[in-house]
Amino acid sequence: MAIELKPEHQRIVEDAVQSGHYRSVDEFVDEAFAAWRTRDNQPRFDTKKARAAADRIRELHKGLSLQGLKIKDLVNEGRR
Repeated sequence: MAIELKPEHQRIVEDAVQSGHYRSVDEFVDEAFAAWRTRDNQPRFDTKKARAAADRIRELHKGLSLQGLKIKDLVNEGRR
């Protein structure tokens, strides 16, 4: 398979090899595919689950009460 790179991508690959970070273009491409496989196997961000979690937190927050105490008073109580 022959792949034609954009000039800026070709420069990136050439610079990476010339700098000594990679021994060859093949090594660069192998590592790029390995990184892609790793990223592709990561769990996707689930917007629906995130919204549901935020809704649950808001509901819990509604039920919280300091019963007239100040945060400073609670901190001092915890130190006793």
